[in-house]
Amino acid sequence: MTELLLNPYQPHEAIILERIQEGRNLFTLRLKLSEQKRQDDYEFEPGQFNMLYLYGVGEIAISIVSDPLDSHIIDHTIRVVGRVTRGMAELKAGDRIGLRGPYGRGWPMTESMHKDVVVVTGGLGCAPVVSVINYIEQRREQFGRLNIVQGVKHTADFIWKDRYDKWRELPQTRVLLAADVGESLWPWHVGPVTSLFSQLVFDPDNVAVMMCGPEGMMRVVCHHMLDNSVPASQLFLSMERNMQCAIGHCGHCQYGSRFICKDGPVFSYDRVRDLFETKGF
Repeated sequence: MTELLLNPYQPHEAIILERIQEGRNLFTLRLKLSEQKRQDDYEFEPGQFNMLYLYGVGEIAISIVSDPLDSHIIDHTIRVVGRVTRGMAELKAGDRIGLRGPYGRGWPMTESMHKDVVVVTGGLGCAPVVSVINYIEQRREQFGRLNIVQGVKHTADFIWKDRYDKWRELPQTRVLLAADVGESLWPWHVGPVTSLFSQLVFDPDNVAVMMCGPEGMMRVVCHHMLDNSVPASQLFLSMERNMQCAIGHCGHCQYGSRFICKDGPVFSYDRVRDLFETKGF
């Protein structure tokens, strides 16, 4: 356990190295912990999150999107949705915020090596799976075929157009994009993201499916994959709830007998199927 986690309630100062505007109401903060020893000791897995604290305003849980190999930076992509994120949107390089973490259970990247991987995301909540793609990109020869599927409501909501082009250049990689509403010059699919599934290429006996986004969409993806003989244990969901303490004490993110913050946010479908298929949970 790193020193950073010895006091899980105490945020440590981080410097903003760079602020990147990714799209409308979406930006990335590239951070580095102020104390070099803490930065050197900092380790995380794809899919984990940090609690970011804006001094005098509040704290929020944000996924880490950088790759563990990039040990000198910690990237977070943030969507402006409330008071804290609006304040963070005003920050610039050189400003300082608080950081505590990392927390939670991440994606099963080690267990997924030498398998095909299907990444599915819906809406703007795709930051958790960007860490998956970054991880595979840096270790491409250790994984099988990679399918990246993203769907949004409108073509204007696509936020990483340059990255899609870059990902398409990776070996054995397929990038499929869909918008519910398309502009006249939109070159990709118009319709629900699930209508792209017939174009996926993977071995159902040797695949890991990783998804995030609206739970209704993820439920449809799970049903489709089960119908195509993918085991429930190889379907992985990044869940979202109101995470405030990040260590399972406050109870805000309780999900049945589990807590999203410490038992997730990534769950295999077989672990949460009963609750996930129950309306209201």
